Amino acid sequence: MAGEVDVVIVGAGISGLSAAKLLTEEYGVTVKVLEARNRVGGRTYTVQDEQHGTVDLGAGYVGPTQNRVYRLAKALDLKFYDVNEKERSVLSLKGTWKGFRGSTPPFWNPFRLLDLNHIVRTVEAMAKQVPVQSPWLAAKAHLWDSMTVKEFIDKTAWMSSTRALMTLAVQSLMTVEPHEVSLLAFLWYINSGQGLMRMICITNGAQEKKIVGGAQQLSEGLARKLPAGCVQLSSAVVMISQEEVKVTVTTDMGSVHTGKYVILAIPPAVMNKIRFQPALPSLKNQLLQRVPMGSVIKTVMFYKTAFWRDLDLNGTCMSEDGPVGCSMDDTKPDGSSPAIMGFILADKSRQLCQLAEKERQQALCQHYATIFRCDKFLKPIGYLEKDWMSEEYSGGCFVSSLPPGVLTSYGRVLREPLGNVHFASTETATYYAGYMEGAIQAGERAAREVLCSMGRIEQAEIWQEEPESLDHPAADLELTLVEKMLPSVGSVLVFLASGASVALAYVTHRYLTVPDNV
Repeated sequence: MAGEVDVVIVGAGISGLSAAKLLTEEYGVTVKVLEARNRVGGRTYTVQDEQHGTVDLGAGYVGPTQNRVYRLAKALDLKFYDVNEKERSVLSLKGTWKGFRGSTPPFWNPFRLLDLNHIVRTVEAMAKQVPVQSPWLAAKAHLWDSMTVKEFIDKTAWMSSTRALMTLAVQSLMTVEPHEVSLLAFLWYINSGQGLMRMICITNGAQEKKIVGGAQQLSEGLARKLPAGCVQLSSAVVMISQEEVKVTVTTDMGSVHTGKYVILAIPPAVMNKIRFQPALPSLKNQLLQRVPMGSVIKTVMFYKTAFWRDLDLNGTCMSEDGPVGCSMDDTKPDGSSPAIMGFILADKSRQLCQLAEKERQQALCQHYATIFRCDKFLKPIGYLEKDWMSEEYSGGCFVSSLPPGVLTSYGRVLREPLGNVHFASTETATYYAGYMEGAIQAGERAAREVLCSMGRIEQAEIWQEEPESLDHPAADLELTLVEKMLPSVGSVLVFLASGASVALAYVTHRYLTVPDNV
């Protein structure tokens, strides 16, 4: 018997450790944190490379409105730096190549711009209709949950370029193909992330900054703030037995931990590795069978110099034409270890995971040489990658996906406590679900649920808003008046067709009508 505490927390990622810090530091509650891996950090993973220093191979990006991350980083005395976006980005769709600045693709065809603006505007407006705490209560929840995002894109977009860009957006944000996720789940995700534009942008968006020294420092810093011996690594939980007044947690090494409460701060899909006594209720058991993790391989390619900047390129590419869906400059803030970070996403990651690492590296080098039109990309000096699909205690990354029908049928039990067992992890967040920000919110919310059950706080205190960071205020990303007023391609075509009909009617009446006196 390993001992008894007030709360046993399963998972030493940002979510579980945030819960532990709040309980111990602010309320003096005793906790035990059990982690299956031999490290803390969960889906953040910063490696210490001998040649290139710290490299984030897991979650790493932070942006405006992610105020909990900023608050935690400040408490841990961590610093941020801006992801480079000074030079041109590159867009490659079906063999067409464009270099551009800013966030608007350089379409010369006005119909392409109208179509893209219309679908972005439509998604933003629809997302705001989805309650972040209870998306299944949206007025059109059942209709939207019966559709895939692909069906919505095919129905809404007129241009192939718009369909391609929206597909890239889904792949980049959720690491799944558009046909794998429900429209309702996508809209909920967008609303929790403060809008599509906020989520996909670098400058003033969710990829604006990185943490100097790596994002895993958030978890490492949280762990240091806990009482000695609180965190136990290499301890995979295999059974949770719940009785009336206590919960017993057993690990694969045979250690047994008891507490009055348990917080599960692991992805829903990973909970299938745990046996529950009594067995999980029907809806919860069924839910855990329907929330697969996304598919992604995160890669970092190192070069001797950041030569792409001399070509007026910032390292950002969006492409449907090769293995990497999106890339960004990953050079250190002092200019050392020049690198390009690239995500291999969704279907492409499932295809390329079958290659040897050296083969993937060669495929990426060729891709970068083609996308950025420079053969210097064929000669890297280093390469690191992380196949998150092979990670036993994540099962994938960035986040669980929700296929059609899941939210409306099972969403109500996603974060609903089961007796004295409570649920955290970024999947249960209502603010930046899937992000480090969401992980903090979920962990702190679960901790407050426990405190409420203990009688330490009122129920109204469980959900708490986070004040805006004074050090990192957010600029407005609302659509401009012009963007709001621009018509869709369909509306323009209807207008032109109506105008043509009126003109034809006038010509017919003016020149082809037989006078009455003839």
